[in-house]
Amino acid sequence: MNAHAVIIKEVTEMKRIALLTSGGDAPGMNAAIRAVVRAGIDAGMQVYGVRRGYEGLIEDDIMEMGRNDVGGILYRGGTILKSARSERFLHGEWVDVAVENLRRRGIDSVVVIGGDGSFHGGLELAKRGISVAGIPGTIDNDLGYTEYTIGFDTALNTVVELINKIRDTSTSHERTTIMEVMGRHCGDIALYSGLACGADIILVPEVEMDTEELVRRVREHQAMGKGHIIIVKAEGVDMPILETQQLLEAVTGQETRSVVPGYIQRGGSPSVQDRLIADLTCGMAIDLLAHPEKRPSDSFAVGVSGSTPFAVDLKDAVEQKRVFRRDIYDLATVLA
Repeated sequence: MNAHAVIIKEVTEMKRIALLTSGGDAPGMNAAIRAVVRAGIDAGMQVYGVRRGYEGLIEDDIMEMGRNDVGGILYRGGTILKSARSERFLHGEWVDVAVENLRRRGIDSVVVIGGDGSFHGGLELAKRGISVAGIPGTIDNDLGYTEYTIGFDTALNTVVELINKIRDTSTSHERTTIMEVMGRHCGDIALYSGLACGADIILVPEVEMDTEELVRRVREHQAMGKGHIIIVKAEGVDMPILETQQLLEAVTGQETRSVVPGYIQRGGSPSVQDRLIADLTCGMAIDLLAHPEKRPSDSFAVGVSGSTPFAVDLKDAVEQKRVFRRDIYDLATVLA
């Protein structure tokens, strides 16, 4: 065999992996993309990026990525690979199309950066023989198997900064302000930001509170002589924000305003913690893809406990429920 033939053989046998970001974007996704590409290349892999998540897999919108393709993205929010919610991927025939696109390119492993829905999509690929490495990327922090998710810390800092600014004007005008933050099923953004900024009342889906109790607590704060009141509410709490604003103003006699920052919470340069989580989880994912004997299973998810990454079976990661930190909620109530 001549030297040229040897080179061709080595290239043919080089492991090929794909990478995608799916669901809602989160600060730190670009840091994760960078880590996967550079760690993968260092491990001797060919790394392919998939544009627009699972929709891109179906459309075969796949490109090989090099080290220079991820230069200068570490500090940027969002995702250079774009993201989309693919309704078609909910149907088996389109999953089969996506798998065929991967196999045609010789790709047998996919790194999925996203939240619960993205991990469920990964399970569909795993059922068809594709190895999946799940990386927790969602500002909601709603994946039960990991302590923190990529994007959560940055979103918290964004919300706290906004509340700090709102507090200035609330204090000046002696008014009540309701800040509605993201979190349909998980109230962690409201919980942690509310504690960090000294909110007077925190409303989360995990703790039931009706409007009568809310009014009672507002009046209690007024009776203590508080000239302004800050309420942080998760969007999943069943209290329409405008109706709640009008109710509080009517029954307490205090001017009340509502603020919904919306997608501002998803943007911005990722915090140090989110960058570190991205690097640590993606570095472990590449190591496990390169060394199958180290994996807990063929398809797995990488999370963090403190600053230590760990891996669990992907199905177990999806099935593990988030445990609400009631102790933090109670502490926030006491400190308010």
